[in-house]
Amino acid sequence: MAREVLLTRDAARDLELLHDYIARHDSPEKAEYVLGKIEAALVRLGDLPHRGAHPRELLALGIKQYREVFFKPYRLIYQVMDDRVYVMLMVDGRRDMQTLLERRLLER
Repeated sequence: MAREVLLTRDAARDLELLHDYIARHDSPEKAEYVLGKIEAALVRLGDLPHRGAHPRELLALGIKQYREVFFKPYRLIYQVMDDRVYVMLMVDGRRDMQTLLERRLLER
């Protein structure tokens, strides 16, 4: 049975900003393509939520409650809790991930 996949408010905003950025700096068609690929990755998360690896930046700190999947260069960071998958953030993996993960996940 597939698990429900939910976006946190931050992740939904990440997706919106990502779409807008690509549409503005590349093309609306490319933005829709990327959005479709990310949505497909989210559906697969519901089917196989434990397939993702632990983010190396968090694993170095001993934190194993989060996992990630990629649609390169984008990283989708999520947490599996009971029968749900909570997507915490969606970001371009070329960013300063250590700082971003600390700010978004560890300062809660």
